[in-house]
Amino acid sequence: MQLTFQQAIELAVISLTRYGMAADNARQVADHLLEAALCGHEFSSLPRLLAIVEELKAKPPAGPILVSRDDGCCAHIDGGDNIAYVVSLRAVNKAMEICRRQGVAVVTANNTWFSGRCAYYVERAARQGFVAMHTTNTTARVAPFGGTDRLMGTNPFAIAFPSTDDPVVIDIGTSAITWGDVVLARAKGESLPPGVAVGTDGRITLDANAALEGAFLPWGGPRGSALALAVQLLGILAGSQVVINDTCNYGLFFVVIDPERVIPGGGFKAQVSALRRAVLATRPLSSESAVRVPGDGSQARRKQALQSGVITLDDKVYARILELTS
Repeated sequence: MQLTFQQAIELAVISLTRYGMAADNARQVADHLLEAALCGHEFSSLPRLLAIVEELKAKPPAGPILVSRDDGCCAHIDGGDNIAYVVSLRAVNKAMEICRRQGVAVVTANNTWFSGRCAYYVERAARQGFVAMHTTNTTARVAPFGGTDRLMGTNPFAIAFPSTDDPVVIDIGTSAITWGDVVLARAKGESLPPGVAVGTDGRITLDANAALEGAFLPWGGPRGSALALAVQLLGILAGSQVVINDTCNYGLFFVVIDPERVIPGGGFKAQVSALRRAVLATRPLSSESAVRVPGDGSQARRKQALQSGVITLDDKVYARILELTS
């Protein structure tokens, strides 16, 4: 199924507002979902509406988003149990506001849920000349390395650097598979890749339902598991705890830096661009593939999609989203 950008936005806004989300917030979420589709990330684009609506059905109306502390280079935001697609935008915008005054900003937020693509927020800051880092802990779905019991979230980490062209954006999850990918596989009736999840019996499973009942495995073995632990601890620093069952109270952590206040004489963006060119010029290990810079694939897909004017949505998923609007 192909949708124009306007059709995709309208489909998302209608679905979200029908289940109680404020229109302004729904438009921000819709823009985020469309951007994910343009970048080629199917699991975090319009299919995410299905999970968001399920959460909206289960939650009471959200409260206001409030800056509860604003002290020098630090600030904290109470998300009012709003979706983190909206709270994260407020947080990164607040971080850039502080950074323009102080040169560095640390902004945290809690009382929020579902953060979307972390790259979306750090790239926003990098395009305005800042270095930006963002992490968030999430609902416990991942077992620590060597274990089979869920304890940590999928716990993504993203960092972006401004350059003289497109920013360098690094965005990784710390689990072997994302929750969104598993939910999408269930919606499409597909199997999971081997070695990414276990069922409640502690055995490797390819079944999406069994994985959702059991646990995902960490990405990168002990190193990825260690990074997931670090993100979990930054979530605690943001005012969260280990979120065992409910989708609630994620801890968002943002650091934004003005590189022109750090490097004597400036020129950081030019150096980022020079390093990108050096990476791309590296001899490839295989003649069948070139060396790439993280994030460049998403940016290339976005440019191609903008030229086409449409996005593609799985027919089964489209039919389920249409049910939300009727």
